[in-house]
Amino acid sequence: MTFRALVLTQGADRKVSGAIETLPEDKLPAGDVVVAIDYSTLNYKDGLVLTTGGGLVKTWPHVGGIDFAGTVESSGNAAFKAGDKVVLNGYRVGELHWGGYATRARVKGDWLVKLPASLSTRHAMAIGTAGYTSMLCVMALEKHGIDPAKGEILVTGAAGGVGSVAVAILAKLGYAVVAATGRPQEGEYLKSLGATTIMDRKELTEAPDRPLLGERFAGVVDTVSGVMFARALAQVKYGGAAAVCGLAAGPSFPGSILPFILRGITVYGIDSVMLPKAPREEAWRRLGDDLPLDKLESTVSEAGLDDLMALAPRILKGEVRGRIVVDVNR
Repeated sequence: MTFRALVLTQGADRKVSGAIETLPEDKLPAGDVVVAIDYSTLNYKDGLVLTTGGGLVKTWPHVGGIDFAGTVESSGNAAFKAGDKVVLNGYRVGELHWGGYATRARVKGDWLVKLPASLSTRHAMAIGTAGYTSMLCVMALEKHGIDPAKGEILVTGAAGGVGSVAVAILAKLGYAVVAATGRPQEGEYLKSLGATTIMDRKELTEAPDRPLLGERFAGVVDTVSGVMFARALAQVKYGGAAAVCGLAAGPSFPGSILPFILRGITVYGIDSVMLPKAPREEAWRRLGDDLPLDKLESTVSEAGLDDLMALAPRILKGEVRGRIVVDVNR
């Protein structure tokens, strides 16, 4: 049998080029489950892999795509059988292991999660790693005891993939959501997802002149880091929390210890890659229950494998709204 894949190579200048190829199945990496892929997605990390490798890929040629959803074709893992609908996020798939930009994948069964009956494979990739990460952020805030009565939740990078889904989930659960974006033209889109307030990113782009500003937010879902996170943190209420999952503005932030020790604020680091299976399955169960699928669809645009090389630089520049679902069979 053969499969179709976007095969990436890296030149001496570190620039990545890609070509769609038809390959024999024996080219697939080791694993105990073969999945016929329906859909993948384009995430920020995928953008890095598709442009320069981002230091994430160690061997070339490579097949990117950090997540995918499809149907089990064959399995040597007792937990899965042919016909099961499954989703994969993380485990360095699409980085160290060939990923979802192909019509077939072979992976370890322990990396897979069975999809809830309420979600199709297309739904799963409309959610993707971004939406799955959003749910992990919401679960962290809930675990901290932050309910809708505690006050507003700030979502940074709200028009992006993680931010869009976070806004929709939080709004459905009854939270008042402040959606921060550098794209004011996306205000109506964010309100359609349930945001109650649109904040211009400029309000968060100056480092705070004091370590503590006025208390406003019960919690924060931060996808950006940098100055924006520092300024958001300085406005979190006493006993509040921030779920931190992204670094679009870089890995460091000009912060202070004072919000932690004077306001008792907690920061939850959200890892979507190596998370153990039980909370991973719980996140997908919750997505099946708590994500409004009609609003999810409004965040989605669709692409094929041959569109990805052109789209990759755009997602790195923050020019992509919501989620891109990749139909690998198109």
